[in-house]
Amino acid sequence: MKESHVYFMTNKNNTVIYVGVTSNLTKRVYQHKNKTYKGFTSKYNCDKLVYFEAFNSIDEAIVREKQIKKGNRKNKEKLIAYMNSEWNDLSDGWLFYFS
Repeated sequence: MKESHVYFMTNKNNTVIYVGVTSNLTKRVYQHKNKTYKGFTSKYNCDKLVYFEAFNSIDEAIVREKQIKKGNRKNKEKLIAYMNSEWNDLSDGWLFYFS
């Protein structure tokens, strides 16, 4: 099984929270930061990784993503506060080799 992640991206003012799921977190964050695809994160400049959870399978990650998306912003903020109370970009310092 390949490790998968649920993750949150936000913009520089932390006014938007995007919830996503991926089987390659490093590559997906790179895509968000470089606006590879036109969509929500590109439109709202969501380029900071502020939260993530790891799972043993993509199926587990998708179940968790759906659970999180059903919740409100306050619940998402609580998860971020637990892991990253300063809302720092958790991908700072990562080396990206994707194009």
